[in-house]
Amino acid sequence: MITPTAPKDRIKASWLFAYSLPGLPIAALGLPLAVHLPNFYAVEVGLGYAVVGWIFGAARFFDVFLDPVMGVVSDGVRTPWGRRRIWMVLSIPIMILASVMVFMPSPGVSPTFVVAAIVLLFVGWTMLTISHLALGGELTTDYHERSRVTGAREAALLVGVITVLLLPVFIQSQGGDRFAQIASMGWFIIVTLPLSVAFLAFVIKERDTPPAPHLPIRQAIAAIRKNVPLRYVLFCDLISGISGGIVATLFIAMVAVGLGLPKEANVLLLIYFMMGMLFIPPMIRLSKWLGKHQTLALSCLFNAAVLPLMFLIPKGDFTLSAAVFVLLGANMSVGPFLYRAIMADVADQDHVETGRPRAGVFFALLAMTNKLGYSSAIVFSFVFLDWIGFQEKGVNSDETVLQMMMFYIIPATIVNVLVTAVMWRFPLDEAKQSELRRLIEERSVAGTAIGARVGLTLEDEPDLPVEAPLPKPAE
Repeated sequence: MITPTAPKDRIKASWLFAYSLPGLPIAALGLPLAVHLPNFYAVEVGLGYAVVGWIFGAARFFDVFLDPVMGVVSDGVRTPWGRRRIWMVLSIPIMILASVMVFMPSPGVSPTFVVAAIVLLFVGWTMLTISHLALGGELTTDYHERSRVTGAREAALLVGVITVLLLPVFIQSQGGDRFAQIASMGWFIIVTLPLSVAFLAFVIKERDTPPAPHLPIRQAIAAIRKNVPLRYVLFCDLISGISGGIVATLFIAMVAVGLGLPKEANVLLLIYFMMGMLFIPPMIRLSKWLGKHQTLALSCLFNAAVLPLMFLIPKGDFTLSAAVFVLLGANMSVGPFLYRAIMADVADQDHVETGRPRAGVFFALLAMTNKLGYSSAIVFSFVFLDWIGFQEKGVNSDETVLQMMMFYIIPATIVNVLVTAVMWRFPLDEAKQSELRRLIEERSVAGTAIGARVGLTLEDEPDLPVEAPLPKPAE
């Protein structure tokens, strides 16, 4: 067990609040993209499961390649506003235009229009999310404070999710159709995005860090290959993205047909995310007491034990269904915020080994693996539904329903067991991360002292060669 100590680099409460706010529009986009929009375009717009699966999967696959490009740009370009906030501001007009196109389509739009709209949306979303994640990793250097930062972001994401879930329920109660319900989600993004990003840009001042110099691609790949903790995180995030994408994509089908509760889908989803929001503080405390990677591993083991219980729920039993989603929801926030908190520590190891601050690249890699998992999951899920002849609003045989439920439950259970086994052996803990920060700070102090003696500013400091990195921390 780990004895918590007072943080050495405690973040201001105002900064924590300002940083978390863009989580509202990010969530308002992330949840519909995973759960509502594919189903909406397949059923209400009428494009069909197979076509929509390929469209959304291909768009997300394209988005995978945007992430590392944005990470490099965010790390390397220095502006009077810093390296991160400027890209968040520039994402606003792109996101607003794309939100109108994606969330407010006319009935019978063509697949070409849908592809163009979603690609534009992903361009703006990548600019926003990569810069936001990298900024969060640089707000503090303390091991546990980073959990607070990502936990605050996750809390805002969940508030955004809950709001987005309540909006269509309210619109439906007023007689609005499915098109009006989806449009309400788009309007939430259009209103909250500029306000939250403007507040963040005004309140938070970025650390005065030099821009990351160019690193040859071969040396970058070599550094990544040598970074064992990075390989652990990227592998687990990739397979978690696949299982999470399947669960999200098939959620409406699972609840409506598998559990026999077509009118309660949004209510169960609301229960799931509300429990996730309520359990963020205790999960942060648990990660301080037990350690980040141990907490992540145990949360996956818990999921693996709870998911198969869905096979035992009688069709139409809302109480038992709600109980299972309460258990899953209490645990759902652990992966998203701990993967990001752990990645900030992994970026420190890369900084030590290469002499380069490349948090943006590392968070881009993390987003890339998760999106790669989700892109394949959407294709697999909807092509599978089309293959077995599943119909959300039609009649399905018992065999078809069972096949859909097995595809929903079994892959996610296997992935959770595998992540448990891998992350329990994760090699970077609090003691090693503290040693990494000590080495980085010593380099920074030494570089500043050398610059002062020769009349250089921090920006003018000569690059340290990658071939002569700082020593690795003691094992």
